Amino acid sequence: MTPPTRSRLLIVDDEDAILETMTYTFEDDYEVLTATDPRRALELLDEYPPIAAVITDQRMPGMTGVEFLTRVYEKHPTTSRIILTGFADMEAILRAINDGHVYAYISKPWEPDELKQVVRRAVDHHALQVENARLLAGLRHSNALLEAVIDRLGMGALAVDDAGVIQAANGPARAQLGIETDPRGRRLAELLSRPGMAPLESAIASLGSGESPFQEAVLQVAGHRMRLRVSTERLMDCDGKAFGRVLLLREISHEPLRRRFEEVVADLVAEPGALRPGLERAVTELRELGERVKASGISSPGMGELAERGSRTVTALENWLAIDDALADEAFPDAQLLVDRMRVAMSRWPLPDEVPARVRELAKRVEAYYESGDNPKQRIL
Repeated sequence: MTPPTRSRLLIVDDEDAILETMTYTFEDDYEVLTATDPRRALELLDEYPPIAAVITDQRMPGMTGVEFLTRVYEKHPTTSRIILTGFADMEAILRAINDGHVYAYISKPWEPDELKQVVRRAVDHHALQVENARLLAGLRHSNALLEAVIDRLGMGALAVDDAGVIQAANGPARAQLGIETDPRGRRLAELLSRPGMAPLESAIASLGSGESPFQEAVLQVAGHRMRLRVSTERLMDCDGKAFGRVLLLREISHEPLRRRFEEVVADLVAEPGALRPGLERAVTELRELGERVKASGISSPGMGELAERGSRTVTALENWLAIDDALADEAFPDAQLLVDRMRVAMSRWPLPDEVPARVRELAKRVEAYYESGDNPKQRIL
């Protein structure tokens, strides 16, 4: 429904004369809706949202003003609620305040100017609540987007205020430290006092001494051994005053395995002579490395990338060996298949600018065979 150009009022009273008077009082400033039956008034609230304020009499047949405002509060909490009642009905006023959460009550008989002021304030109050709700929804939306981005960082992050209380923790940090519940509001010291966290506590304490920009800690989390590189950054406000710090936790359990992977690849590139024995050893070793990655139980970005690189490299090596076998064992292997396998292998090799010398010779032989159909049946690798 299109929002009204003017704020809407809903006036509820079982006397038509009161409704006419109220309509005349407010129609120049607001869009006025009226109802003699509280049940019909509840329908109007649903049919014509948003209604900024509702004014109701206390004494009506079928439903009291307090009962009506209680229903309004349950379904339309931002609508300001005003009740009309007599001085003698103080019990109803108290119930309206407690149950109906009234914004104001007006004693009969009322002064028109006073009533106008109360309604104006009630309408402004409604507008403020709506704007606050909009801003809060926008803030929650922004926070959800920010948390989604932060959770996809390649490292864990814990924001801690100057009192040592955790104010934020991203997904990687919770996974690295085995935190199953939201740690916000807990003290960092409490988190570090858990079993197995002593190495991390020691690393953080060493960072405070300023001896090194980072420290390493080896933790046992969920039955798996994990190595973390820990660093810290101060949080500064716009005036340059520190109000906390961020602990950055980079998982580096994969680094020894990554170094071995790079050594295997470098050895193949540097091999000046026959390459086949080295390729076969490399296939075996890279498969074993993949098993070690899987057995680590660590699902960090570093481990994931290493597993992917290892698998792709094995594909390259196996294709080179298969191409060499086909050229040596078959008089007329499928030339297109050899070209395709060579293309796949080259795309999987991790160092496209550093291809082993014998592999370059193999590629030239495949190209020559594709062009001429002449195959001397000799191994290249």
